[in-house]
Amino acid sequence: MKTDSPRILLIILVAFFIAAGCAPKPAPAPLPKGSLFIIGGGDRDAPLMKQYIELAEAHDMGRIVIFTMASSVPDEVGPELLAEFKRNGAKDVAYYNLQHEQAIQPGSGKILDGAGGVWFSGGDQVRLTAALLNTPVHQRMLELYREGAVIGGTSAGAAVQSEFMITGNERNAGGAEGDWDVILADDVEHAEGFGFVRDAVIDQHFVARRRHNRLIAVVLQNPTLVGVGIDESTAVLVRPDSKYEALGEGQVIVYDARQARVFQSLDGRLGGHGLTMHSLVAGDVYDLAAGRVEERGK
Repeated sequence: MKTDSPRILLIILVAFFIAAGCAPKPAPAPLPKGSLFIIGGGDRDAPLMKQYIELAEAHDMGRIVIFTMASSVPDEVGPELLAEFKRNGAKDVAYYNLQHEQAIQPGSGKILDGAGGVWFSGGDQVRLTAALLNTPVHQRMLELYREGAVIGGTSAGAAVQSEFMITGNERNAGGAEGDWDVILADDVEHAEGFGFVRDAVIDQHFVARRRHNRLIAVVLQNPTLVGVGIDESTAVLVRPDSKYEALGEGQVIVYDARQARVFQSLDGRLGGHGLTMHSLVAGDVYDLAAGRVEERGK
């Protein structure tokens, strides 16, 4: 008797896909227990710094570790930051100016033992990633964030926190900082950042330096990422519930192209219909997952 092989194969395939569809989906990764405290540069007032210090001292031994490698004068900036943190009430704070050769060594992450907070100074974000990216120190920082520590920084120390990191260079200007007078494809140079933020891209000195065009270009070309531009003397607190709270004197500008129709002209100019913008001031809370600003008082 002949066997209807194609029919049996079809039944087996149908059964396989049904079983696969009924299989339990893997549980989503737990949210980090820590916070991100991201300042857009410029002056920092005492209330901002005290809030960061309180968050740091709530985790483990509350030690604060500062990395100064972004600065062109890291060993001058280090003592200045130590004085600023102590003036605002920090009890245990230290700074490090690490070279990549030091950070890559096994056990280098032990410099973060007891840390409740990590702080990145301003300067050039590429110097920070050159020293720390994909080293034991970097891995330990990611663990600390998951465990409940606060990761903070200003200017370059803000840009470095997103996985998609704007370097500051404009390709249209020959790889230098340009005027950002176009919204053009492949114009904004970027590199890999530390990855504390994965679903957004952080920009700094935002309103003061008129950086709207470059962030619009980034989100139109990478519409799964929300653009978060933080002005000077202003911070975003990324809370453990993944919501973004605006703090400080200025504004936080949000560009969201996730629901926009994005296209590109023949000359490379980027278009987007339905791009959403929010301008947040102190006390506003942006729910990135829902794509909306929460009503005040809720």
